Parts: sequence; C-alpha cells; structure tokens
Amino acid sequence: MQVQLAQELIATSAGTRAEEILRRCVHCGFCNATCPTFNLLGDELDGPRGRIYLIKGMFETNEVDEAARHHLDRCLTCRNCETTCPSGVEYGELVELGRNFIEESKPQSSLFETFLLLIVPHFRRLRWLVRVGRLFQWILAPSLRRLLQPLKSVVLNVEPVLGETKVTLLQGCVQRAMTPDVVAHLADLLRKQGIQVIVHDDEICCGGLHLHMGREEAAKQFMTTYLETLYDEEVDAYISTASGCGVTVKDYGRLVGESRAEQLAARTLDASEFLSDFSFKPHPNVKRVALHNPCTLQHGQRVHGLIEQILERAGYEILPVRDSHLCCGSAGSYSLLQPALSEQLLQRKVAALEETAPDVIATSNIGCQLHLAAGANVRVVHWLTLLN
Repeated sequence: MQVQLAQELIATSAGTRAEEILRRCVHCGFCNATCPTFNLLGDELDGPRGRIYLIKGMFETNEVDEAARHHLDRCLTCRNCETTCPSGVEYGELVELGRNFIEESKPQSSLFETFLLLIVPHFRRLRWLVRVGRLFQWILAPSLRRLLQPLKSVVLNVEPVLGETKVTLLQGCVQRAMTPDVVAHLADLLRKQGIQVIVHDDEICCGGLHLHMGREEAAKQFMTTYLETLYDEEVDAYISTASGCGVTVKDYGRLVGESRAEQLAARTLDASEFLSDFSFKPHPNVKRVALHNPCTLQHGQRVHGLIEQILERAGYEILPVRDSHLCCGSAGSYSLLQPALSEQLLQRKVAALEETAPDVIATSNIGCQLHLAAGANVRVVHWLTLLN
C-alpha cells in the first residue's frame, strides 16, 4: 500500500511505525473473512481493511476523522485478522497508533469511559463497586449486571517450599477482584509440585485497559509502576492466568522499551505454557468440556492447543466447537461500550459452545468467563479450576 505521510508526522516514531505497517498491506481482504464485526455488519469500514484505510487517511492528512473514531471504537481488537493476514500486517499495533492519534489530537471521552478508567484498573475500587452495584442491579443495564457476580474471598497459600523453580503469579485487576480463587488454585497446584510461588499484594493494573482505549501515556505510567513492582532477576517465570493481561505484559519490550521490560516479557508465560509438561487429575463430576480459547490467547499470544492437551491428559473429553476462532464479544471494555454488537457475538458464541451438550464451558480469561456466563445455560469456569 502506498503511503504519503503528512509532513508533520514524517519525523515522528508513531508516523514512521504506522507507515511501515501500512506498506505491508496488499488490500487482499482475507482479513475481512474472519472479522467478527464485518461478518455482523457487512460494512467495509467495519472490517480490518476499511479501518486500515481510515487510519492511513488520518496519518496522511494529520487530521482526526470522525468516521475513523466511530469504526475504530467498534473494533474488538481481537486480532483474528493478524492470524489470517498473509502479509504479516501488525493490525493490533496499527489500531493502537490510530487510537492514540485520535486521543492525542482530539480527545473525546464519555463520562462512562472516564468512569471505567477510574474504577476497573483498581481491584479494590472494583470490588467495592460490585458490592454496591449488587444492591441496585435491578436498575442497571444487562451489560453491567453481568459483572455483579457474588464476590469470593480467598487466602493465598504462598508459604515457601523446597524447590529450585521460583515463579510470580500475575493476578490481573479484574480477576483479582472477581475470581481470586483462580490464582489461589494455581498456587496450590504449583506448591504441590515443589515450585516456589510469589504473589505481590501491591500489584497494579498492567496498563492494558488504558492502552486499548488510546490513553498511551497513562498506560505507560501503569506499565512502569508494574515493572518496578514485579521485576525480580531471580524469578524464573511470570505466570499469567488471565490471557488479556498476559498478552499486554508479553509486549512490554515494545511498549516500555527498556531491558528489564524485555526480560519480564520474555519470562511471561500463559499458565498453559508453564503447565504443558505436568499431569493432573479431573474432577469426578465433569467429563465433557467445551473450550473457548480467548482471542488474546490464540491470536494475541499465538498459543494453540496446550489447554486442550493438558485437559485431555487429565481425562476430560474436549468437544469440537464451531467457529472457535471467533470472538465471544467480551474484548475487555467492549461489552460495556458496545453492548449491542457484543450481545450478538455472545449469542453466536454460546450457541456454538452449547450445541455439543458440554458439562461445562471452560476459558482462560476473566472477561470471557463473565461474559459467557451471562448468556450460557451451563456453568462457565476457568480451565485451571478443572485440574486436581
């Protein structure tokens, strides 16, 4: 794709990087075939190719295009298009650049967006809000009610064990608030394998929410503090149990740009990557599992097949799921900011997951778990809780 950057952007890092990515696009349109919003709406501008043209237009004119704002807001950033693209276009990074350009040039935040950014990255605020919200849930929109799950309180057992391997468990702000039992369960599994477990009480948000909403500077502030808090040269691995967090931390080398960030990113593993050589036992009352692999795992982190292998080795039957590559509609804050589109994607995904009559639906991201639970007729769990 030919690109003529605006004169003001030629010498900028954002302009240079955008041009580099844009030039890889060959207009083939393969990306549209796997784009959930294009398949729903049938609008070229609601597919990756159309959005790429909109971003190109902004960087060539150095002006914010309101059509670009609208259609980028409707993008899930599922990155399914990246898996499909034969030219290796880094669409997720390009969308970041486009959203950052819009936010820096012509910021326009709704009160609800501001509210989300003030609450969600802080797990104590989120837990408090959920407790209060449960008292008034009858007046809230369905997209908000699905967040108001009964809160769990757990005590993490991180007492030292005899073992040479030392790992830090990444808790994730929403998961820490809503389902802290997932990290507690993984800590118990690891300790029984003789692995030393570290959990940081002062862990903050990884910056993913701000990053995906175009607030680059705020995101980098979170990332810098996150790095200062968690980085330890003696830790062998940082294990993520929420793939939405893991995909961000694994990209810290690019996003933060210092050696410690690169080392933290290189040592960050999804739980399935770390556990791939271990064996476990199943729960006696669960046999048939329909697995939903989040977009942040299969398209963002490019981790494929490991959860299936671990669960099958434990004795579960992993059921085939139609269109398993497609997004469930959660996509971080998307289900709250684009509830109509999100709901359509949820209904499609639940239908695909339930058509083989599973005992449970399992996933590996807290956003997907809460979202699917709101529409499913069977129990939705984090896959780690199926391991004994």
